[in-house]
Amino acid sequence: MPCLNEAETVAVCVRKARAWLEENGVSGEVVVADNGSTDGSRELAAGAGAAVVPVALRGYGAALAEGIAAAKGRFVIMGDADDSYDFSNLSPFLAKLRDGYQLVMGNRFAGGIAKGAMPRLNYYLGNPVLSFAGRAFFRSPCRDFHCGLRGFDRGAIISLGLQTTGMEFASEMVVKATLARLRIVEVPTTLRPDGRSRAPHLRPWRDGWRHLRFLLLYSPRWLFLLPGLGLMLAGAAVFAAVLPGPLRIFSATLDIHTLLAGAGFIVIGYQAVVFGMLTKVFAITEGLLPEDPQLSRLFRHVTLETGLVAGVILAAAGVGGCVTALWLWRDAGFGMLQATRTMRLFIPAVTACILGSQTVMASFFLSILGLRRR
Repeated sequence: MPCLNEAETVAVCVRKARAWLEENGVSGEVVVADNGSTDGSRELAAGAGAAVVPVALRGYGAALAEGIAAAKGRFVIMGDADDSYDFSNLSPFLAKLRDGYQLVMGNRFAGGIAKGAMPRLNYYLGNPVLSFAGRAFFRSPCRDFHCGLRGFDRGAIISLGLQTTGMEFASEMVVKATLARLRIVEVPTTLRPDGRSRAPHLRPWRDGWRHLRFLLLYSPRWLFLLPGLGLMLAGAAVFAAVLPGPLRIFSATLDIHTLLAGAGFIVIGYQAVVFGMLTKVFAITEGLLPEDPQLSRLFRHVTLETGLVAGVILAAAGVGGCVTALWLWRDAGFGMLQATRTMRLFIPAVTACILGSQTVMASFFLSILGLRRR
């Protein structure tokens, strides 16, 4: 149980958990990871029979990480010390752990949420949206992505190398467990209003954004790659439609200005795709994400040399187009040109120069990241 100034409820939670252990003949302990309480929570927890672990580094994730490291059992069940979770009914979690599941998530929506236990914003928007994002981004089986009551195989979770120290810790656990293909299951659990008289530590908008930001940062595919590919395809479609000549749609005429917008879509989209690759390799290198077999296969064929060749060819084609445009300008005596004609050559040429130079620079950067990765 992570704890920060929970004097009103921590002893109640400890006694409930100890009673469940005794009633079900489970060999276990209750660990309270205290995050710097100043209201006597440590003494109350110890008096109720808990092993108290002082945690100097502030943060929900920091407290949980220290508590998990200090735990002695094979299985760990974690839950908040605010008396909102039912520590007297942990048998469904233990049963699934004994069946071989490595992460057992509580599902409050399946088990029941008492009136006033969850803010309406979290109930109707926050949790459903973030849980949907987690399933979409990572193919997680969890439908209550942020339930604080969960059980897990201690060794399996420690092997994930969880690193966040704040509220994101809960999301990181589910994301990394999913990516590592651990066996995950949900069991119904209940949530009731916490027993504290003070306001909770949670801040719905701030914490919701932190969780969504974390999910996006851990999924370069959704943050960069897919939007980038979408922009590139849109730009390519504009190029194909307008490059041969003006395109009339109803009363509107699409011409070189639309072609320039298409070029912008392609360049921005390509930058996003490159950022996606750089982010993915960096995250793998730093241990934030596991190895990606598809990326490893890609890098067997796409090397620094192939990237340089492709970039140089693109840039050379662009330079050739620019030289041709300059030649046309010279033929016109360096005077006024027919923009609708010359820009159809100049815009694709400049676009190719930009993409080629980006490819060369990205190839060098990926190679530098890959050196450390290997």
